Amino acid sequence: MEKVALVTGAGERTLGAATADALRARGFRVLTTTRSCPVTDDTHPLDLTSRASVEALADWVPDRLDVLVNNAGIHLDLRSKWKEPQLVDGHEVHWRTNYLGTAQLTRLLLPHLLASGDARVVNVVSKLHDRGRNPWLFAPVTPYDSWAAYGTSKLALVHEAAEIERRYGDRGVHGYSLHPGSVYTRIADRGLETAPLLGRLRKLAAPLERRTLVSPEVGARTTVFCATSPDAVPGGYHRREAPAEPSADAQDAAVAARLWDATTRSVAAPGQSG
Repeated sequence: MEKVALVTGAGERTLGAATADALRARGFRVLTTTRSCPVTDDTHPLDLTSRASVEALADWVPDRLDVLVNNAGIHLDLRSKWKEPQLVDGHEVHWRTNYLGTAQLTRLLLPHLLASGDARVVNVVSKLHDRGRNPWLFAPVTPYDSWAAYGTSKLALVHEAAEIERRYGDRGVHGYSLHPGSVYTRIADRGLETAPLLGRLRKLAAPLERRTLVSPEVGARTTVFCATSPDAVPGGYHRREAPAEPSADAQDAAVAARLWDATTRSVAAPGQSG
């Protein structure tokens, strides 16, 4: 039977697109999302800040799903200009997009993943998860710093992958998280939308940036490793196509369990904190 994978955030020239191509080369039927695209047999729009958008995507996914790659995400305010958090749907924007929307999607797709009997949830995080702190998973980042907020959203995804393994591993759904490396992609584009001069300078520096950062194709290798390799560690964090040690905060199983329960309540009932 043909295996089915869903890769979120697979726009043109992105890590997600490279991941999707690599999985297709391994024989998967690959479904993809971008923030805005026409619905086809294999593509669907997804706005992680919108409950309705996440629900629509989950309704579109086939009844059986073998691999979910939670790749979509944002990193805004790269110049650290924000003094207060930007809120979306009542939540700090990185938390709402990178973590809460992703967690909602994962929970909605759990029946599809359980139907596989041997499924993987792969959370693309960042080495910057070490800028997050466990207390900030349950209370605002104080004093506010957008880089710390970004890191906290990625820390939450490391916890999420580990907790999936603890809760569903014996039922055939395994969780993985990974840092893909410093990848030359378009993730900085939105972060520089309000800085046209820096945007132009970045375009001029693009040849150097391409030489110093890894390509999306190289970055996708660790994602695909987690999605397919028997050497990937269920519940673990990975770098450079190998298991690695995450931050100390990411290794607190009690915090991961607390976060899972709080998140489940939050995504199930609008208006609840978590």
